[in-house]
Order: sequence, then C-alpha cells, then structure tokens
Amino acid sequence: MPRIAVVRKERCNPQGCGNYLCIRVCPVNREGKDCITKDPTTKVKVDPYLCVGCQICVVKCPFDVFYITNLPEDLCKTPIHQYGINGFKLYSLPTPSFGKVVGILGQNGIGKSTAIKILAGLLKPNLGTDKEAAFSEVIKFFKGSEAQRFFEQIKDGNVKVSYKPQQVELIAKAAKGTVKDLLTKVDEKKELDKIVTLLDLQEILSNDVSKLSGGELQRVAIAAAVLKKANLYIFDEPTSYLDIKQRLRVANFIRTLATPDTAVLVVEHDLIMLDAMTDLIHIMYGKEGAYGIVSQPKATRTGINAYLTGTLKDENMRFREYAIKFFARPPAKESKEPIVTSWKGVRKQLDKFRLEAKEGFVRKNEVVGILGENGIGKTTFAKMLAHVHKPDAGEIDEKITVAYKPQYLDSDSTELVMVVLENALKRYEAQLITPLDLKPLLTKQLNHLSGGELQRVAIAATLSKDADLYLLDEPSAYLDVEQRMIVSKAIKELTELRGLPTLVVDHDLLFMDYLSDRLIVFTGTPALHGAAAGPFRMEEGMNIFLKGIDLTFRRDEESYRPRLNKPGSVADREQKQENKYYYA
Repeated sequence: MPRIAVVRKERCNPQGCGNYLCIRVCPVNREGKDCITKDPTTKVKVDPYLCVGCQICVVKCPFDVFYITNLPEDLCKTPIHQYGINGFKLYSLPTPSFGKVVGILGQNGIGKSTAIKILAGLLKPNLGTDKEAAFSEVIKFFKGSEAQRFFEQIKDGNVKVSYKPQQVELIAKAAKGTVKDLLTKVDEKKELDKIVTLLDLQEILSNDVSKLSGGELQRVAIAAAVLKKANLYIFDEPTSYLDIKQRLRVANFIRTLATPDTAVLVVEHDLIMLDAMTDLIHIMYGKEGAYGIVSQPKATRTGINAYLTGTLKDENMRFREYAIKFFARPPAKESKEPIVTSWKGVRKQLDKFRLEAKEGFVRKNEVVGILGENGIGKTTFAKMLAHVHKPDAGEIDEKITVAYKPQYLDSDSTELVMVVLENALKRYEAQLITPLDLKPLLTKQLNHLSGGELQRVAIAATLSKDADLYLLDEPSAYLDVEQRMIVSKAIKELTELRGLPTLVVDHDLLFMDYLSDRLIVFTGTPALHGAAAGPFRMEEGMNIFLKGIDLTFRRDEESYRPRLNKPGSVADREQKQENKYYYA
C-alpha cells in the first residue's frame, strides 16, 4: 500500500522538543536505518519507503509536524505533481468539457488551485520528481484518458487558456492606471463595451485600479479574463466580495461562455452559485496540505449532495466522517428574551450616501443576519452599532460594549497568533480553538497567514472578547464550504452558551440560512441611499429580500439545502404567485 509522509516544516522546532525527538523515537531508525533524518531545508525528512506507518513520530511530536497515512490501493501510482518528497501530492486532474461549465468543489488546501494552474499552463507538473516533466512525458502519463487528449490539444496549439486568479486584491498592487486602461490592454476580442455593460462596470471605468473595492476588483478581473481570446476559461472563486445580485449576474454571464468550441472551469465555495452556474462538478478530497484526489465528473445536483454526505458511492469512497446536514425549519416562535440593544430614527450622511434605519432591536440569545447589496450601508450600520461611527440623528443604545470583526482584515501585523488569541486559549479552547483548527497557527505571525487562516483567527479573537453584543462583517470570506459550516456552528453554540446576541453581515445565502434566527434587510440604491428594516422572522425577512431582487428559492428534496429556482420556471412562477419567495 502506498504511503504518504508529510513534514510541515514551518512547525518544526528541534530545540523545543529536546533536539530531534522524532529521530530518537523512530523504531526504524533504532534498527540502524535512516527513516527520519535531519535536512537543511525542511529540518527533518521522512523516507516514505522505509516508514512503516507506526505513527510514533506523529504522536510524540509536540508541534504536530508529521502526517503519515496509507493511500487506497488504486492510488498506488505516481502523483501528477508533488511539492517535494515530504510535501503535498496531487494524484488526478479535473477534465474540461467543451460546451459545459464544470465546477470544482473541495476544502481549502486540497490542491484545487494547483490543479487549475496545471491546466492553465502556469505550473508544469513534475510527475512525482524534482524537475518539470516534458510535454511528451505528461501526455504518456495520461495515456488512455480524457486528459491525454486535452494535453495533446495544448501541445498542438488548439487550446488557449485564460485564467482568472483567486487573489484579485493583488491586482490593485500590481496594476497601474484606470480600469479602462487595464481592460483596453487585454481586449483581444474588441468587446470592451459589451463586457463592461454585462458586468456593470460603466461607473468605474475612469477609477484608478488601486482605489477599487474588493467587489469592483473581482468584476474587473473577470472582465480581463473574458476579453482575452481563449477556448478554455478558468475562474478561481469568481464570486468572492460580490453581493447576491452581482453573484447571480456573474453566474449567468459565466454560463453564456460555454459553447461547443469553448470550455469553462470554475472553483467556487458558494454552493448556491455553484449550483446555478455549472453543468458538472468534480469533487476534490484527500487531506489538507498532504494529498488531493479528483473524483469523476458528476451532474451538479448529484455531486453537491454527495459532497454534503461525505461519500462517493460509485467510487466506494468515504472522504469525511460526518455529513453536512440542512433541516426544513418550522417558522420560529416570537422570542421573549430581554432586549440587549435598540435603535430608532437613525440617519447618517457620508458624502453622497445617505443611510436610514427606522426602528429595531436585538434580543439576548439570537443570531441576527444582515442582508443587502454592496454599497448600501450594511458596514456603515454595523460600525454605528459598534460605536466606530456616530449617527447624525436618531438614537442607538450606547450602554453596551460591542466586539466587532471588520470586513477587511489587517494582514500586515507581525504579532503572533497566540498573542491575539490569548483570551480564546484561556476560555474557549473547546468552542473556538479546536473546531476552527487554530492550534497549528499559534506560533505564526499574522502577516504570514493565508486569507482563510486570518479570517478564522479574526473570528475567534472577536468571539472570545468580553462584550454585550458580537458583530461579524463577512465572516465567510476566504472560507471553504466545510469551514463556513463549522464557523456558523461555533457562532450559534457560543451565542446559546453565553445568552448574548450576534449580528452577522454576509452575502452567502446558504451560510445565512444555516446560521440566522432573524434578518435585517437593507434596500435602496447602492452608493446613494440605504434603508435598514427589521429584524424580521427568517421567512418574512428572506421573502422581503428575495422579492427585492426578484429571485425564488426552494429546498432540495434530498439534502434540504437551499436551491435557486430558474427565473421563469414553473416553480419560480408558482412561488411568486403565492408570494412565497423563500422555500415554498
């Protein structure tokens, strides 16, 4: 049976364990062989061929440096790509399909970005060696599969790839000039006006790229990718930073790109949007930071439901010990818990933008979701509740303390994670540190964390503070599907444990449906006027919000997850006639 031995070199601290404890306790080393040895690059190295999988080094190491596992027999083959003998290994690739939008679904750190970079030609596979493989070797490696034909077409120049990267915020640091300057440079199709209209970019064409918001950068990045002449378009997390209306616009736009001569690949964590934009999906599974495997393509509904169960029945594979479950909830009863904070007649003017919030209150022991388009005042309202901004008029209860996690996180700090999470480590290890998997990050500096790691640290730091009200602005950003569900569970459990309220601003409707007890709904005109109403009961709040953007949702018959009805479909028309936009 093939064995993977992963060494997390950034965690290794030989002095902290008494000078290479792993080398001293390894039974193979005691026999006189060199299974675990010192290495100038990774500090220690494990020979996977000598390793017997005894797990002694895993158990004895105080810094969780090692991950040793046996792979299924059918993976007894060379990896497509590996990052060193003790690094991450990718064993298969998703397959683009012309005329279809193919989605890729899986947790962070499982090789999704590695896989699409190989398909995009940005990373040359090494076939399990320490050097790049020649094209002929790659084609031979995939002999007899769809991937063989794909790489043959790339070699012959018949496939041209355009790739939209995950980290769109880097565009603001790298690009110079206006949005129009940037898009004009990459406009190989001469379709600038058409794409600008489809992605609603008219108002920001003259804006400097370095001054754009996250949502604006995302739409500019998508436009830049699509303006290039290509027959394979790859989008890595195309809905990050976008509100629900913008997400739907982008999803519909991406669907139009798939033609008999063009294939589209999408990596996405918003299951509602993934469901809406794709025809097929590949599930990626394995072990975070250790190895990744790609399933056979499945119809989108079947694939998403299989991912939620954690089981691939046709491949006889269970890749998660638990299922992610949704439940058809009955209408909530009116709570009689005491009111913690309230507001009345609030108004705030910021340049040309005007915000109003008539009257509302938050009770103990509830999670209140906040929904609305971008640029409509959600974050401004949150900052007023947190006493960051003062209202121009009206009343906000200022007798309470608020713990606030902002939308954009400070990634430049050199402070250690263990210092930031000092309170969480003392009081909430079982509720925050363990479920959010923060122990491996404790000795890292904040400026060395990925977006998802920084988000989990910020959530834990906020929820561990002493406060009367907890306020989280876009906590699902950068998190994968499983992490979003874990975070929502942690928020609900802490809310119930302490009996204190939590307010959550987010655009992932599945996340909000899973988490919220009541909803505050924002309406108005982005950048000009916003009005907050509620909180409402979930059904009433969702109905108001969805009616405002003319969408209807149903529950999947098998998994009970929220699914978007196709506009104009029988279900869509029937629910609108009954005024039931939220789960008939």
